[in-house]
Amino acid sequence: MTALSILDLVRVTEDTDARGALDNARELAGHAEQWGYRRFWVAEHHNMIGIASAATSVVIGHIAAGTKTIRVGAGGIMLPNHAPIVIAEQFGTLERLFPGRIDLGLGRAPGTDQMTMRALRRSLQNSDNFPQDIQELQAYFAEAAPGQRLQAVPAAGTNIPLWILGSSNFGAQLAAVLGLPYAFASHFAPEMLLQALDIYRTHFEPSEQLAKPHTMIGVNIIAADTDAEAKRLWTTQQMSFTNMFRGTRGLSQPPIDDIETYWSPAEKMQAMGMLRRSIIGSKETVRAGIAALIEETKADELMIVSDVYEHPKRLKSYLMIAEAAAGLTKAPAAAAC
Repeated sequence: MTALSILDLVRVTEDTDARGALDNARELAGHAEQWGYRRFWVAEHHNMIGIASAATSVVIGHIAAGTKTIRVGAGGIMLPNHAPIVIAEQFGTLERLFPGRIDLGLGRAPGTDQMTMRALRRSLQNSDNFPQDIQELQAYFAEAAPGQRLQAVPAAGTNIPLWILGSSNFGAQLAAVLGLPYAFASHFAPEMLLQALDIYRTHFEPSEQLAKPHTMIGVNIIAADTDAEAKRLWTTQQMSFTNMFRGTRGLSQPPIDDIETYWSPAEKMQAMGMLRRSIIGSKETVRAGIAALIEETKADELMIVSDVYEHPKRLKSYLMIAEAAAGLTKAPAAAAC
């Protein structure tokens, strides 16, 4: 059965500061584990005043400390920004603090602009080392060999499950070769979804971590009492995408009554191209949309983004999504990854 998980953007809004965004994320995670969601991920974004998860491992610790059972992790860490040993130290520490609950999703993109990349002391060429960096991480998480001189303390022996994240065929091919679970970012890059899933499943090679392919797909879902209300709530995310194209990323904005007054036809085409797999509507509409998506993709998990401006309405959206998916989805008690 397909499981439900959450990707939280840790949005800083026009009505909340960064601390409020972090505490809202922690509260949502606490509810999510009661509602049957399998895992709760946050992502690495730098130099974006509207997203408070730049220090991703610190945020994961904050959320994990406020929950008991749900898996918490990164979706993802942009590995080209970091030395693998540092990520191993951070996530090894998290695993020691919250054993059996930490995930590490890895992305190849820098996740930021070139100016910020220079501030991170990194280079675009680091992306070329992505496969080797993943294998280096795996070595740090494995049991230390006798006499091993270099260790990522306290990561040795934690065997934290790694995920490959992607929005193209490259990630699918790499995840298949390494025998790792694969998460496709169709919540903002849906174009190659079906092709990437097919490549991954066709070429998958079993590994110590994973015996058979395991797929997760990102999807934007907003649920409300009516289709009209859900579409109004969706305008917050539509404005965020429009602002990205304009180069004016800022704080999350409250929903508006008519999105057509906000974007140009060209901006609408760009934004809706990226958002075209979104499921927006009442509980009945969401249930039908989830059922159709599962039937089409055969995904093992849905990683849901419900980018709703007001925190109480965001909580309600995630609760309604879980209720709508009841019977369609099920999170097994013992997840394989």
